[in-house]
Amino acid sequence: MNTTNPIGLFDSGVGGTSIWKEINALLPNENTLYLADSKNAPYGSKSAEEIIKLSRKNTEKLLEENCKIIVVACNTATTNAIEILRQQYSVPFIGIEPAIKPAALLTETKSIGILATKGTLSSALFHKTAETFTKDISIVEIVGEGLVPLIEKGKWESHETKVLLQQYLTPMLDANIDHLVLGCSHYPYLIPTLKKLLPSHIKIIDSGEAVARQTKTVLKAHGLLNNTTQNPRLQFFTNGNITVMEKLLPSLKAIEISEMDF
Repeated sequence: MNTTNPIGLFDSGVGGTSIWKEINALLPNENTLYLADSKNAPYGSKSAEEIIKLSRKNTEKLLEENCKIIVVACNTATTNAIEILRQQYSVPFIGIEPAIKPAALLTETKSIGILATKGTLSSALFHKTAETFTKDISIVEIVGEGLVPLIEKGKWESHETKVLLQQYLTPMLDANIDHLVLGCSHYPYLIPTLKKLLPSHIKIIDSGEAVARQTKTVLKAHGLLNNTTQNPRLQFFTNGNITVMEKLLPSLKAIEISEMDF
């Protein structure tokens, strides 16, 4: 495998660009190729069988483009499909799951909130992680129904989104949480609104930085880090609304955004 081959990422839409930003910040020399499967968003409301099928489709597309590692930049796809992907394909995979562990270790009120999709909260991997780290801690799990479609439409700062968030945060605040775990890669785009709605002492945790660090660790372990200093190629493909993708990404000259049917 050539070290200059791209890092591949996929998500059920544009949300995983929040993960891409962390990876690009930590590994600025790496070529990247991102697939936004907006046509099939959200994955969180689909069956495990559908999620696995879509994850395979995205993986095979990235492998066609000679990606050297694949980041499953989607909590729902990670929790439902990553073990199957690892068994089926020889390329290294990096997953993303809710950052329950740091919240559980740091909470002082012994109460944490998790905002995630139905597909993540109902998965076996989520339950295993939660059971491991939250034995003496109260968890308020809320399905963020409707949030992903709003973000996919570019409405992450809309009144409609704010109303939904207020509804989902109320039981968490009633339970005296001091940490809010974001269990969907779309949700970091809601952080500015969340900060306005939450008391300042509540810490918001997402998985982006940890995923970037793990990607670097695995690339290094496999001898796949790109040490060239050439300008990287940063490719983004979406089967949805290209305008929303453009709004979320920084205006870097290297970024190429294209529509693609996949």
